[in-house]
Formats: sequence, C-alpha cells, structure tokens
Amino acid sequence: MIVLKYTPPRKVKSDGLLALVGKGITFDSGGISLKPGENMELMKYDMTGAATVIGTMRAIALLKPNVPVLGVTPCCENLPSGKATKPGDVLRAMTGKTIEVINTDAEGRLILADGIAYAKKLGATQIIDMATLTGAVSIALGDVNTAILGTDQELIDSFIAAGREVGEKFWQLPLDKEYSNQIKSDIADIKNVGGKKAGTITATAFLKEFADGVSWAHLDIAGTAWGDPATPYRSKGPTGIALRTLVEFIERSARRNAS
Repeated sequence: MIVLKYTPPRKVKSDGLLALVGKGITFDSGGISLKPGENMELMKYDMTGAATVIGTMRAIALLKPNVPVLGVTPCCENLPSGKATKPGDVLRAMTGKTIEVINTDAEGRLILADGIAYAKKLGATQIIDMATLTGAVSIALGDVNTAILGTDQELIDSFIAAGREVGEKFWQLPLDKEYSNQIKSDIADIKNVGGKKAGTITATAFLKEFADGVSWAHLDIAGTAWGDPATPYRSKGPTGIALRTLVEFIERSARRNAS
C-alpha cells in the first residue's frame, strides 16, 4: 500500500480532504481463473490506476495548489500459485465485510476496497478511485470515453467539466441500487462478480459497498488507458488518461478555496 500525502504551503479554508485511490496490479494473469494467452503481455498495464495517482501527486507537488491531497495505491501481482486466491474462498475486507470470490480475475476490486477503506481511515472526505477494472467498459464505450460512476452527482459533474477543459472525455453510467442485487452472496456479505450483465456497473456497485459516508466517484479506465494506434499527440501504448483531468480538478478546487 503506497501512501502519498501533499500538504499545501498555506493554510486552507476547507477542512475536507480529497483522496485519489488507484489500482496497482503490476501484472494480471487472472490468477487461478487464468486469462487466455492472447495479448496477456499487455496486462502489465493493469497498474495504470496506481500510475495515474502517483503521476498526479508528482504533478501537484510541482504545481503546489493550495489544497491537501492524499494518494493511496494498493499494489500486488495476480498470479497462479499454491497460495493464490481460489474460486470459492471467502475473504474479509479491512472494513470487516466478507467477500465470496467467484472469479479470481476480478481481483482489482478486492484491493481497491481496502484502498478506499484505508483512505477513509486517513480522513478522506472525498474519494476518486481509478482502475483498469473491467473488460466490459471497452465493449460499452470503446477507447473514446472513460466511464465515470459514483454517489455524488456534483463531484461527477465537476470532474466531467474539468475533463472537457483539458480534452479528456468521460461518460457517466448509472448506479441504481438494483444493480447491487447482482453481487449478493449466499455465504458472504457480497461476491466479487455479478454475472455477465452490466459488468462495469456491478463492479462499481461492489466498490460502493466500501465508499459509504464520503463523496465518491469511480473511473473505469480499462478502455482508455492503452492507446493503439498512435495519434498525432500520443504515442502507442500508455495514455496517461485522467491525469490531466485530475490536475485540472484539483487546481479548480484550490481556486474555489481561495475565493
């Protein structure tokens, strides 16, 4: 668990704390629920959420906006081994909530759950998490728009507006309470997958279980974190998606605090 804290140079009016939480699966083979071999070499990009958080913290350290920010990046690999998580296991999250593992390739949400819970423990009042979380988001939105979901509409609207300013596109997907029915478990509080329907939304519904009590938004960057082919302004490969928007969002928050 990598934790980075930025303290502004001057005292701020607001007592709130924004936390950025990023998924850091440094390689994702799928674990016991092994992925197909084709394109598996690209799964080194499964740490993009964590890289975005760390890159954003580096940028704001240089820009010095007058707003405190916390960065939390849970990091590990997801590989098969004698000690690997197995389908049917029941895990206990940091909050005490129990999770039935149905598919070990839905591992990112497991570490994000504790990342969100840990950010709350450190005093976060507003959380934006980001992750290459689901293949379903690529089917829904392709590589043009990044999915955004959450519980605070004002936060979501502000983030989309910041993205529009810097040329990054975000599209809000619904998060109705009915979707949470798909992750109910017979033997635990929740399970880590909700079936084939609405995969991006049910993954977010899983994270919502750990984001209660704070203003929260989730970015599923799985479709936009890797660019192929190259464009006039970006090489082939990692795109750095959401970093520009996060910096703009934070600088806007600093300007509001100053006014």
